Amino acid sequence: MQVLQVQLEIRPDPAEVGRARRWARSRLAGSGVADDEPLSETLILLVSELVTNAVVHTGCPAVLRLSFQGPPGPPGAPAAPGGPGAQETPGGFVRLEVADLSPCAPEPRHADGDDTNGRGLELVDGLADRWGWSPEGLGKRIWCELDRCPAPPVPYGGGDGAGAAATTTAATASAYGGMAAYEAV
Repeated sequence: MQVLQVQLEIRPDPAEVGRARRWARSRLAGSGVADDEPLSETLILLVSELVTNAVVHTGCPAVLRLSFQGPPGPPGAPAAPGGPGAQETPGGFVRLEVADLSPCAPEPRHADGDDTNGRGLELVDGLADRWGWSPEGLGKRIWCELDRCPAPPVPYGGGDGAGAAATTTAATASAYGGMAAYEAV
């Protein structure tokens, strides 16, 4: 399995949330994930939520990590095992981690009506394919994973599939909480 991991150090400053989103977006583009793919939009939202939680609730520096774990790459490419909680998926997955120095466990809350806080971990739970947390050193690591869809199969007969009325992919189903999203082709 191919693994690429990159990380960014985060200062305990609310301005870091925007910097983390820009950094993550550029790393996604560098890994071949287009800006307008559902995976990209969902991952950027999750980066925003988890980095905001680290900055606002801990007041400590943090580290944002992205791991791109995919199917076997070209011959001679290095391979590495997945991290804790890693699972094999046909198209691989993207793992997002935020590690901070606070030993306090994350506390999911339920926001009511006009509350402006308390929805972050609910969003993570609803959008990520998997998520969790574990102690790390003196602090903790919160992680989530989004499955990447495998390359679409070649249509029967080798055609380009232009005659299909609609398609759905694992990525769009995953990005919308398991509900299939259809795209006219």
